Amino acid sequence: MKIAGWSGPRNMSTAMMYSFAARGDCTVLDEPFYAAFLEKTGLDHPMREVVIEVGETDPHAVRRACLDDPSGSETHVYQKHMAHHMLEGMPLDWLGEVANLFLIRHPARVVASYAAKRERPVADDLGAARLREIYEAVLALGQRPAIVDTTDLRANPAGLLEALCDHVGLPWTEKMLAWPPGGHADDGPWATHWYGAAHRSTGFAGPEGDLPELSGDLAGLAASMMADYEALAEMRLRA
Repeated sequence: MKIAGWSGPRNMSTAMMYSFAARGDCTVLDEPFYAAFLEKTGLDHPMREVVIEVGETDPHAVRRACLDDPSGSETHVYQKHMAHHMLEGMPLDWLGEVANLFLIRHPARVVASYAAKRERPVADDLGAARLREIYEAVLALGQRPAIVDTTDLRANPAGLLEALCDHVGLPWTEKMLAWPPGGHADDGPWATHWYGAAHRSTGFAGPEGDLPELSGDLAGLAASMMADYEALAEMRLRA
């Protein structure tokens, strides 16, 4: 089975990738469209040159890689994708050939976490609208994708992951609840900048506290993302 996990940044997407990798029967792909996104936009992201050098910049070649079967002993593939990496014109037809998972997180938490790593974020950096568009594209292909809210996941990881496995047709295993610290061999080269907390983790963190307080442009940015977040949250998986 091939599972495409879609989210914006700072949505616990790395932890979910580690969770699937911990199963023992699943290999992972870390943001395979990132190099193509950077090459086509010219954006100055941390480690831009390295990402482009080691990655694949042809989105159609990435599409083919996303449909490849595992080459080792694993029988499944989990692909971690950022919604905003899928620029207009990049192929989405292949999504009907994989199971799709959408990770969502309250915009206030996303904005606060992203701003701590990169100054002056804008809506395009966070991809809330694009995530909803991709979800609707998957619906149009006849699939009912899973939606997981990270607040629910942190409150009840075993229950949500079991519900997720049932939804996509994988056997549930408690191995998904824990992984070794220090990252994964298939982390992208950008991991040294973005994955600090994930590399220190050995499982999903506990329940989240109060929402962070934002002001000024950051508050406005979070507010602009709420409609897309709430539309997806209404259809989220529940344990």
